[in-house]
Amino acid sequence: MNSHGRELGRLGEELAKPGQDIRLTIDLDLQMAAEKALEGKNGAIVAMDPHNGEILAMVSRPNFDPNQFAVRLTRGYWNQLLTDPEHPLLNKAIQAQLAPGSTFKIIMSVAGLEEGVAQDLKVNCTGGADFYGHFFKCDARHGGVNIYNAIPLSCDIFYYTLAQKLGIDTIAKYATELGLSQRTGIDLPEEASGIMPSTRWKMKNFHDKWYAGETISVGIGQGAIAATPIQMARALSGVASGGALVRPHVLSPDQIPASERQAYEENFPGSGAKAVNIKAENWQIISDAMAETMNTGTAAGAHMDGVDFAGKTGTAQVMSGDARMRAGNGRKTQANAWFVGMVPRRNPDIVVAALIENGEWGKYSAKLAAEVISTFIDKQRKKDNNLRIAEVKPKPTEEAPAKPEQKPEQAPAAVVPEKPRISGVGN
Repeated sequence: MNSHGRELGRLGEELAKPGQDIRLTIDLDLQMAAEKALEGKNGAIVAMDPHNGEILAMVSRPNFDPNQFAVRLTRGYWNQLLTDPEHPLLNKAIQAQLAPGSTFKIIMSVAGLEEGVAQDLKVNCTGGADFYGHFFKCDARHGGVNIYNAIPLSCDIFYYTLAQKLGIDTIAKYATELGLSQRTGIDLPEEASGIMPSTRWKMKNFHDKWYAGETISVGIGQGAIAATPIQMARALSGVASGGALVRPHVLSPDQIPASERQAYEENFPGSGAKAVNIKAENWQIISDAMAETMNTGTAAGAHMDGVDFAGKTGTAQVMSGDARMRAGNGRKTQANAWFVGMVPRRNPDIVVAALIENGEWGKYSAKLAAEVISTFIDKQRKKDNNLRIAEVKPKPTEEAPAKPEQKPEQAPAAVVPEKPRISGVGN
């Protein structure tokens, strides 16, 4: 073909060969449930199996039409994508670096308990408190708060106080161990690493010392801290699994060449399967409190009867109260709504992280995650029920012809399968 597209001659012909099939870990039913839940919203949902890191669903909104890239991408469509303020080209499940809000309080609880500080810490929440000459608000007047009700109530005063006692470097130590400020190593391109501030981080990036007053906001997942939904899902499910962290992946393991696996280990050291030392009594306290969040706490609206559902909401401000007043009460001034939930509360079988940008309250994201988890539970129950029916179904055998003078024997009573159950899920 010449530059004008005119055929000049034939050099030969070679038939196309089929490429290698790719098998993903995505569960179609969960993917459809996640897409439906996030319809009309901006943000991300990611569902993962915490036992092996398989990504069961991943959605980012707004999205774009990949068919536009298949033949010839028009300049108009490309400019539309580039200038869209909602960033449709960003895979927000692994690239949106945002303050995690109160979901970070789970990591704060780990740090407080492991350091022996949170066990005896009690505060009287009156709706706000002074720290280093500044007044910090809480969303409510919670009264007496300790480690057992601080998570369900999501009391800021408790975690402000805990942050003051721990200090930024101790907080950063546990957050880093649980995977923040580093890529998870998921087998997708351009994953973001997030930010976990510390005294060293500030000196390196801003050539300035860290001030104690900056630690207070970090205690509730605000300030300089930034994380992705996949990081928070991995970290919180790791806590609920007793400190066991896995590497997320969308490609079935048997399709990854050994050279590729080695490359992951070299490029993302420490991001694969590893164990964080968390005392059993500590992660059990935290997972119990996360379960209470779904019963009487900030995510009670997403409660599911008979399901051992645990989680944590997060409402992360995108600007200060004064700035919001100056900007008005438009959607872009509203807080980002976070939620990370899992079933069951200990050693979960599924973890779902949901983020609604400018979604206002974490309880709204909790309802999105509940839709995905409900689909997972229904599917598991059907699978277990089918397995039980198969187990009790008699095997076909050849029957001897009945003798003319003998009446056929009475058929055996039908076997009724037991009500199905899945691990950690009530029925």
